[in-house]
Amino acid sequence: MSTALEFVKSNHDRYLSELKDFLAIPTISTLPEHKADMKRGAEWFARQLSTNLGMQNVAILPTKGHPVVYGESVRASEKPTILIYGHYDVQPVDPVNEWISPPFEPTVRGENLHARGASDMKGQGHAVVKALEALVKSGGIPVNVKMFFEGEEEIGSANLPAFIDQQGKKLKSDVVLNADSSILRPDLPALVYGLRGLAYFEIWVHGPRNDLHSGGFGGSVHNPAQALCELIAGMHDADGHVTLPGFYDKVHVLSAEEHAEMARIPYTDNDWKKMTGAPELYGERGFTTLERIGVRPTLEVNGLYSGFIGEGSKTVLPAKAMAKISMRLVPYQDASQVEKQLREYLRSKAPATITWDLKSLMASPAAIVDRNITAMRAASTALEETFGVKPVFMRTGGSVPVVNLLKTKLGLDSVLLGFGLPDDNIHGPNEKLHIPTYYRGIETYVRFFQQMSRS
Repeated sequence: MSTALEFVKSNHDRYLSELKDFLAIPTISTLPEHKADMKRGAEWFARQLSTNLGMQNVAILPTKGHPVVYGESVRASEKPTILIYGHYDVQPVDPVNEWISPPFEPTVRGENLHARGASDMKGQGHAVVKALEALVKSGGIPVNVKMFFEGEEEIGSANLPAFIDQQGKKLKSDVVLNADSSILRPDLPALVYGLRGLAYFEIWVHGPRNDLHSGGFGGSVHNPAQALCELIAGMHDADGHVTLPGFYDKVHVLSAEEHAEMARIPYTDNDWKKMTGAPELYGERGFTTLERIGVRPTLEVNGLYSGFIGEGSKTVLPAKAMAKISMRLVPYQDASQVEKQLREYLRSKAPATITWDLKSLMASPAAIVDRNITAMRAASTALEETFGVKPVFMRTGGSVPVVNLLKTKLGLDSVLLGFGLPDDNIHGPNEKLHIPTYYRGIETYVRFFQQMSRS
């Protein structure tokens, strides 16, 4: 292992140069005009597996959408097999004018590398590859590994379930290493063991047959925009609780051990205000900020549309209004049941002056990983040896649908071991990767694979 770690330290400059090449490919999965770039990104990653790692059966496997990159090294007899998951697609870059440097011209400023996908998650994926390369150059990978990186994570992984069904035999392993994760600070590592799920909806409210003159008809017709806002306002009470009937029926309370572990997380409300820029924090009464974002369910408005929203004025009473609503769900909540609760709320609260329609756009379940499985212990040891600090176990507010998907379809637990930071601006302008943490991430992966070889 010491030889592999020395190899890592002596190749920092090359790693950064390689990563810049990867980040320069605009693999935006949601935009059709980048289909050729998605193919280029898949080919770039596949070359890493074949040329740098000497993997077997490297292939760019088709789906109904963007392809999956696959490769394997199964030469370690009687050792565990680790399925490594990641994605090579990235989010769109709008608003472009808020980027300090062009999003696909990777730029180092201070200790950070700025580019779209730097943290989410090309940097994390590249770190895993470089750890495996260091092991290859130092005697060989001590476990069996299978890598599959998809190209549709940022658009909901719609074709991944069918891919897993088709390729289940190829993906057979003992555990999953999911590199799409984060830590708390450069000096405080963390392991995510819980992820909230997601239920995403679009609500349309309709009133008059067409837009009306607000002077001639205002006061006689219920404005759909107003009606929608009234419905949304009623979805929370004065204490920040979601008012959908039965919404909290399956929400479990934290154990005493989990409370104690969460207390080790060093974020304060002032830290959270500074990071978000919000004048004051808000949330469900009776819970801390960290509990609100990790272990409690939420209901948020993601977008509103109605009437005239251009420059200047137009006195219109709109015929319709729309809101996009997302809910982050905790373990044991079910997205289909939450949809029924939302429909029941709308049926009971919507006035006769409007009609409404509800569309379900996306759903994924929450996930919990047993903190005592062998791979979690190996990851914890690897983090502590690299950072010199015992990692914090935490539950986070985001959703990673593939964790539950691999558990359901293949029976595999996932270890979420990645090195993004909370202020990396993922999905926003000026996304960044903290370079020293990226290098420590490579070292951690080296130690993780060595720890797994001893299990």
